[in-house]
Amino acid sequence: MPELPEVEALAGFLAGHLTGRTVERVLPVAVSVLKTYDPPLSAVEGRRVTAVTRYGKFLDLATDGGPHLAFHLARAGWLRWHDRLPDAPPRPGRGPLALRLRLTDGAGFDLTEAGTRKRLAVHCVHEVSDVPGIARLGPDPLAPDFTRDAFAALLRDERRQLKGVLRDQGVIAGIGNAYSDEILHAARMSPFKLAASLTEDEITTLHEALGTTLREAVERARGHAAADLKAEKKSGLRVHGRTGQPCPVCGDTIREVSYRDSSLQYCPTCQTAGKLLADRRLSLPQLPLGGAPS
Repeated sequence: MPELPEVEALAGFLAGHLTGRTVERVLPVAVSVLKTYDPPLSAVEGRRVTAVTRYGKFLDLATDGGPHLAFHLARAGWLRWHDRLPDAPPRPGRGPLALRLRLTDGAGFDLTEAGTRKRLAVHCVHEVSDVPGIARLGPDPLAPDFTRDAFAALLRDERRQLKGVLRDQGVIAGIGNAYSDEILHAARMSPFKLAASLTEDEITTLHEALGTTLREAVERARGHAAADLKAEKKSGLRVHGRTGQPCPVCGDTIREVSYRDSSLQYCPTCQTAGKLLADRRLSLPQLPLGGAPS
């Protein structure tokens, strides 16, 4: 799933390619992609794109005097830019194409989504706050006012595990499964540790790890073409998606906890004092589970 760093890079890429250019057509190809009906997609046609902005994992295209086109790529969605789109309109079918936006000069982009679970969402709205997912977002972790004290206030009454809190878009906008693993590894904290149990020093450590991890990822992604961002993200991850590989910090084996439709990765030495976290799905009895997570 594209997360804050990749979406931030896409926002920069699209700002450079769309701003000042005029939309000719917006063609939904997959029935499931469009989540609004008023105003219609045709309301952005003939209008100039004035800005591209990121809100959490959402991208927003503002048009001159008209509505906003906001979209969320979900788990399996992506954006593919074309300097010249095919002249023939796309045909609805079983392929990955979900929506096509064409500019008056023939350039534009496709939104695609792999797999059968169609969650990619496009909203055409008068105001960006009309998108429910944007309206409920928590603070942006790259914003200047996301200070250590503001972060501490978010965690104060949280009785949930850190992994879940970091991924909750209503608490902090933009962090998903991959970067929550990376942040917790950088902070040397268990994903199962309760947020409200953090000491003052641990809050400071986690806040610093969060900011450093995301800013470094944004810098790595910045300037890359849309087509290259997936590979760039994967190459920069230290623990997420690297089960069975050595930890780049201590050399211990990266372990995994699997859930029904996702998994997390962590380093026992760096994060859990050598204890292995229980993986209920895989159930590996030959590996000692080490008691309650910290």
